[in-house]
Amino acid sequence: MKLTYKFRLYPTKDQEKKLLHALDRCRFVYNKLLEELNKQEKIDRKILQHLIVELKEKYKELKEVYSKVLQYEHYRLFSNLRALARLKKNGKKVGKLRFKGKGWFKTFTYNQSGFKLIETNKRLDLLHLSKIGNIKIRIHRAVKGKIKQITIKHCSSKKWYACITAEVKEKITKSSNSKKVGIDLGLIDFIYDSDGNKIKHPKILDKSLKKLTKEQRRLSRKKKKSKNKKKQRIKVARVYERTVNQRNDFLHKLSRCYVKGYGFIALEKLNIKGMVKNRYLSKSIIDASWSKFIQLIQYKAENAGVDIIKIDPKNTTINCSNCKSKVYKKLYNRIHKCECGLEIERDYNSAINILNIGQGLSKFTPVKIEPLRELTEVSASSVVEAGSSLR
Repeated sequence: MKLTYKFRLYPTKDQEKKLLHALDRCRFVYNKLLEELNKQEKIDRKILQHLIVELKEKYKELKEVYSKVLQYEHYRLFSNLRALARLKKNGKKVGKLRFKGKGWFKTFTYNQSGFKLIETNKRLDLLHLSKIGNIKIRIHRAVKGKIKQITIKHCSSKKWYACITAEVKEKITKSSNSKKVGIDLGLIDFIYDSDGNKIKHPKILDKSLKKLTKEQRRLSRKKKKSKNKKKQRIKVARVYERTVNQRNDFLHKLSRCYVKGYGFIALEKLNIKGMVKNRYLSKSIIDASWSKFIQLIQYKAENAGVDIIKIDPKNTTINCSNCKSKVYKKLYNRIHKCECGLEIERDYNSAINILNIGQGLSKFTPVKIEPLRELTEVSASSVVEAGSSLR
């Protein structure tokens, strides 16, 4: 099992120069490999691998970068080729790989060797990177397992991060939790589940929109190619980054809450790409980040031994969760009212149907309906202690 951690780096000015130099040299090697690849009629990986050795002899500054970091660009190139092949196989229109210009190459990777974490028993520990030195790093949670790879990332906000991949040799045991839940995702309430829990939509983008608009307006007024324009672009990037971090924090904590609380989770298999084509709802759907939430809850459930299933959402809102009869309603009708006497919120009814279908019980025993409880975004975020060590 592989786990990934992301920690903030605090390089000195000299270390930052070395990091930027390594980033630029990796970009140079990647572009040279792509140039050679485009010349080949038949792809020969050995020729491309040997090209790195030739480049190091020709360009002495490449020797200032750790050898395995440069070799990883060979792997990155063919990884990108495989990604294009998968897209083409799935019927997508694909072009050719592009050369990377400055500003479009933001990461380089130490694979297997050339790095070491050094504990200092202080607020900031140290990350040793070969050919760069000891960089201060904020390790806010313990790293489990053996570190296999470290990717250094330079963000648009000019912040540096270390993405650490560690391998844990632990057998995943099936969760002993017998509780089951169905989850309905929405825009008014982010989640309504079959236990009656309701999580309010945090609307993080709306909350930061005023600040973002203000900074973007300032950016548009700056003179082109000026230093002030560059400084303002960083400010805009930091507002974006803060928004993304807040959203990810909410999604991580909420997904962990459900994985810890249940042994079986049923979700909708939503066509989100199709849904965002609705110009009236697209911004709200993107802000909700349903795909991200589903991705997080899936990988956490797999690592925790929790069963998770995605079902077709067709008729989950229409069908009555008590008697299975169809009750048609407009989007603005928020109450499900059936002739059998059941009267509950439509999203609650949908969540129960999702659980029933997920268990294969859609034609048999209905889920017992409990009294409604409401959770706010505050209580959802407080499920995991500060630092989010359970991510």
